[in-house]
Amino acid sequence: MSIVRKLASKKQRALEILIRLKRLYPEAPCTLNYATPVQLLVATILSAQCTDERVNQVTPELFRRFPDAVAIANADSAELETIIRPTGFYRNKAKNIQAACRMLVQEYGGKVPARMEHLLKLPGVARKTANVVLAHAYDIHVGVTVDTHVKRLTYRLGLTKHTDPLHIERDLMRLLPQEDWENWSIRLIYHGRAICKARNPACDACVLADICPSANLSNPPLQELPSLLPTQTHTR
Repeated sequence: MSIVRKLASKKQRALEILIRLKRLYPEAPCTLNYATPVQLLVATILSAQCTDERVNQVTPELFRRFPDAVAIANADSAELETIIRPTGFYRNKAKNIQAACRMLVQEYGGKVPARMEHLLKLPGVARKTANVVLAHAYDIHVGVTVDTHVKRLTYRLGLTKHTDPLHIERDLMRLLPQEDWENWSIRLIYHGRAICKARNPACDACVLADICPSANLSNPPLQELPSLLPTQTHTR
């Protein structure tokens, strides 16, 4: 099979996976609580190596005390550390969010920039955080957010052979419609938490099992996709 045909087949399967995930998880909102782009940026930085649920327990008090970039930039670092301590790695996170907010104040008028190259200059911000902020704060989709769930499921589903987030992101960007890049990630996160867990994936309960090359079923998964897609290649 040629490289072009392999890519077309993989893209067809990716679109079918997307369709099924949309049916299974009709809503795909950001699970972090925030009121402004600055608060989303801070919450996303805090979510590293921490659950969104735990971050959402911490941020109400954090944003009550320090609601914007100016307040965080001028905050007492020890107080910041105390508030965000439950999120883990709190000293480094406090340092990053304060340094990022100081840069926002000094270079961007206290606003979060809406360009990837500017976001990546902020302390504590890599592509994962920047993708989340751009998609949910500005509805700008320039990449695919790759967290541990997305990394695991994309590999299991045979959509990438890579293990590093940047190469996985590039593979997914070739396979998926741009407007679905962020909601793909959120839906995979939902599916990873509910069904495709790291140690014991519930393949028998998975709606993707028949098109997943990693599925462990009593009946072998299908290897071909003769007509799984409707005439419209993706839905909104």
